[in-house]
Amino acid sequence: MIFEETFISGAFIVTRTPNFDQRGTFSRLYCEKEFKTVGIIEKFVQTNFCTNDKKGVLRGLHYQKEGYAEDKLVACVNGAIFDVCVDLRLNSPTYCKYVSCILSAENGKMLYIPKDCAHGYLTLEDNSNLIYLMSEFYAPGSACGYRYDDLRFDIKWPFIDNLIVSEKDLAWPTMI
Repeated sequence: MIFEETFISGAFIVTRTPNFDQRGTFSRLYCEKEFKTVGIIEKFVQTNFCTNDKKGVLRGLHYQKEGYAEDKLVACVNGAIFDVCVDLRLNSPTYCKYVSCILSAENGKMLYIPKDCAHGYLTLEDNSNLIYLMSEFYAPGSACGYRYDDLRFDIKWPFIDNLIVSEKDLAWPTMI
């Protein structure tokens, strides 16, 4: 695996390094030993699988409150997404800033999102499927979010006609 540290402390773009042969490829999504080499010493307790049937599905920005804050490792295993991590740590020099990258089955990139950062994504293709590794169990009472179009974050989402956003995600507050 190749780890690229982003300007947001603790957030990494991780690229799988597949082995190829006549059958196809093999690569790891997670290796405790390799993650430790960059200072990520996290146990994942839950794995989630998410399907998105259409291009233009926008989910987020989601996080869990303190006490249930979670690290996430997000991989796109089919299709492609524009993935976003927003720093919500009050004392961070990158507070309210974001990092983004394209995750796809082809490019093998994953995004590691540290605790107290919000996560969101936009599907760039039909049938974009994701696997999330989570460091905490989902706690519905601690689930929080901000609107994806919050001016404070000024996220430069790719333009797609007819976004598909849930009522819940449209109801999240803005910081401004």
